[in-house]
Amino acid sequence: MNDLFNALGHPMRRRILRKMLDHGGETSPRELAAKLAEQLSALSYHVRVLAECRAIVLVRTEPIRGSTQHFYRVTVKEDWALAALDADEKPPHGSNRKKQAQP
Repeated sequence: MNDLFNALGHPMRRRILRKMLDHGGETSPRELAAKLAEQLSALSYHVRVLAECRAIVLVRTEPIRGSTQHFYRVTVKEDWALAALDADEKPPHGSNRKKQAQP
């Protein structure tokens, strides 16, 4: 079983969790793939890893055109994990990015 710390080491998994947290409620890998402009097969792998470490939980399934669509909800409650997701969104302190000229 993968643990949460190792799972969050991959940038795609952090992107998935941030998108799910922004979306709120439940979402499917198909919806996430469309929102993140990623291939469903690759994204589904990362969703499985997140489910294995219990960062997300399956809440329901729905039959869609001969297959089954799975819907997940974020269950991450650990402060350090949420802080890591939040920090990933912000530029590093003292970054060397050039500031835009103010008009």
